[in-house]
Amino acid sequence: MYIYFRLFHNQSIKNSYNVHTSKAKGTLNRIFGKYLLLTNTISCGVLMAAGDIIQQEIERHGSHKNKSFDWKRTGRMFAVGLAQGPPQHVFYKFLDRSLPKRDFRSISKKVLLDQLIASPVCICIFFFGMGYLEGHTWDEIVSESRRKFLSIYMVDWLVWPPVQMINFYFLSPKYRVIYINIVTMLYDVFLSYIKHDVRCKYKGGIEELSIRVVMSHPGFPPPFSAARDKETLFHYKVC
Repeated sequence: MYIYFRLFHNQSIKNSYNVHTSKAKGTLNRIFGKYLLLTNTISCGVLMAAGDIIQQEIERHGSHKNKSFDWKRTGRMFAVGLAQGPPQHVFYKFLDRSLPKRDFRSISKKVLLDQLIASPVCICIFFFGMGYLEGHTWDEIVSESRRKFLSIYMVDWLVWPPVQMINFYFLSPKYRVIYINIVTMLYDVFLSYIKHDVRCKYKGGIEELSIRVVMSHPGFPPPFSAARDKETLFHYKVC
């Protein structure tokens, strides 16, 4: 009797495990299949926000210990991340259709196209999206982009080619964007630092003014502005 009970119990556990495993597989298939665009879009936003949270924690434990956590800033990073999701989704589907092979030549072409097309586009979406959400003028957004674009793009060439070689060679196309987003979460710490902890220099008359822009700086409640062209040489809002 005990033996029959054990057999029945073990079979019940096995059936239950198979049911849960089947449900889990079905959910994953929907997430990375039917709803792949939604998955890629949301993951872009969530992981970019996570990168900013990490950067803010670094700032708070570093030279800005009295700085309060800026959830609006994280919200802006999340929104810009959402905006980057669909373009990445479409671009990598195009790459996989155009270059389906996994030989060295095809992968090298994918990496090169990624650096020449996707990287500049994502950087521009980041700066123009953040600038718009922060309420900056068009001239201010363009000026900031020109100052910082080259620095970020040079780092891109160091970080992403080896990352993308792994992506294109080993991973299934449906996991491309989520893999990139996981790596990007750490890379976004750098992006958040460049965006929000910047030294801006300009000359006004006989003196040079250096301003360290710190989000929610207690000494400069928003909006903060300074002179430019004798009267309005520089204008920057601290959000």
